Amino acid sequence: LVSAGLDDEDTFKILIATDVHLGYLEKDAIRCNDSYNTLNEILKCAKTNQVDFILLGGDLFHENKPSRRCLHSCITMLRQYCMGDSPIRFNILSDQTVNFNTTQFPWVNYQDENLNISIPVFSIHGNHDDPTGAEGLCALDLLSASGLVNHFGHSHSVERIEISPILLQKGSTKLALYGLGSIPDERLYRMFVNNQVTMLRPKEDQDKWFNLFTIHQNRSKHGPTNYIPEQFLDDFLDLVVWGHEHECLIAPTRNEQQLFYVTQPGSSVATSLSPGEATKKHIGLLRVKGRKMNLHKIPLKTVRQFFIQDVVLGDYQDLFTPDTPHATKKVEEFCYAKVTEMLEEAERERLGCPLTPEKPLIRLRVDYSGGFETFNTSRFSQRFVDRVANPKDIIHFLRRREQKEDIKDEVNVDYGKLIKTAAVEGLRVEDLVKQYFEAAEQKVQLSLLTEQGMGKAIQEFVDKDEKDAIEELITYQLEKTQRHLQARGVTTEQDIDAEIQLFRDSKKNTTEEENEIREAMNRARAHRLERGDNALDADILDELAEPMDSDEGSVPFPAPTRGRGRGSRGRGGRGRGRGEDCKLMFSKFIEECRCDTRQ
Repeated sequence: LVSAGLDDEDTFKILIATDVHLGYLEKDAIRCNDSYNTLNEILKCAKTNQVDFILLGGDLFHENKPSRRCLHSCITMLRQYCMGDSPIRFNILSDQTVNFNTTQFPWVNYQDENLNISIPVFSIHGNHDDPTGAEGLCALDLLSASGLVNHFGHSHSVERIEISPILLQKGSTKLALYGLGSIPDERLYRMFVNNQVTMLRPKEDQDKWFNLFTIHQNRSKHGPTNYIPEQFLDDFLDLVVWGHEHECLIAPTRNEQQLFYVTQPGSSVATSLSPGEATKKHIGLLRVKGRKMNLHKIPLKTVRQFFIQDVVLGDYQDLFTPDTPHATKKVEEFCYAKVTEMLEEAERERLGCPLTPEKPLIRLRVDYSGGFETFNTSRFSQRFVDRVANPKDIIHFLRRREQKEDIKDEVNVDYGKLIKTAAVEGLRVEDLVKQYFEAAEQKVQLSLLTEQGMGKAIQEFVDKDEKDAIEELITYQLEKTQRHLQARGVTTEQDIDAEIQLFRDSKKNTTEEENEIREAMNRARAHRLERGDNALDADILDELAEPMDSDEGSVPFPAPTRGRGRGSRGRGGRGRGRGEDCKLMFSKFIEECRCDTRQ
């Protein structure tokens, strides 16, 4: 390890942060400035410590299309802290036209004669601010074109990925900086398995380079292929900076199989009320000298406190049971006492920390299994409206998941129950579709469409209100399959079934399948635009949106709501709550995807 007190001409000093999510809840009356205050603290820390550069591990922005306020604040802070007369004390040795291939100015910003950069910022994109559109641009490319950020790690090919490092040298220390922006996990997993991902190495003195890799993918397993195992990464790496995961596990952990270290800085703002977000937030100050390193974690002081606690009502039978008179009232008072305890703990921790916001985030997850009744959470929240930052969602009721029933016959499937169970678990739409067909018998499996395609179509409807997505995908695949059968000259019913199965399986988990899904979704959008049915304005959608209790990086399947649905809010409202829409669409999906392909 490098001594933390030894900073010399051979030592790189790098500030590491990931998942800033700038602009998160910027329209919330209480939490609107949280992400901005924390980015300001991060950049100020970099300037105070006189770092050589800042390394960001993706999701600088929370929205794919940040608001004007968000972009303006980001540019202002970058200009304030990262521009100046301080000299840059390291050189770049690699081909910069390869490293920075998303801009018309393919060189590092501090070497631009028209700019005066004192702290270079290197960043990959995340899944929130990933490139979109025909040009493949993202918000980071705006900052790159303006000379404030060096965007790297953008792969243009879906067939093969070659990760070429930025080769840096400071004194005698050589640093190879690798980066890979966010890619759908299942696609990247498949590419690793098929040996389609290559990490290039310097031609000379390979053993003298410190190899640093930053990645933005699922680290924890969300499904069979919906994550990237550490074992997939090359064993010549020294340190991996893992973005996307929001839990702060910044202390480097050694992978005993690949023999490199992994640091997971986590997010700098809580974007969900889940246990991983409750871990104290940090950024890292990395020192590299030769092949040795030292990572010093720096606690963030402007982050809003977050306390979460789980209670199982069945464990407190000495206080109440479902049969106790006025049991619901006693449960409510019990929860009131628990929330009050967390508020008192927050107040004690906040003493002596003037930068910490006054109102904390509080979440009490109440397991009411065993016959207990829920109480009115809106009335309960009113008792804390002036004391917490999230008064509307302090209490979260849940029940233990019941034993999953075998799906024997599609006619008898209770879709509502299936969806309700999945919602408690926080599954995404794609996971729900996959879960259904993994549990279903062979006779009720899809014969024409793939699970990935239908999952994407359902997701387009839920997340983007793309009403034609499912119908268009079915129509598109039906037409394509019919053309294939005609070209093959298949006539008998038995041969038709076999050929359809072969045709479907040949495309499964391939680039061709992804292109077909994309084409079908584009056709759905085109039909909507032809009808003049424009999507809701982004600002209106923001106002309609409620804080999510979900894992970061993906939109969860919405939980069923009690009382009024989202549509009852007024402007542009739909007639049903979003959870009800999802139930109906999932049922429609099951019915339509079983259509007879020979019709």
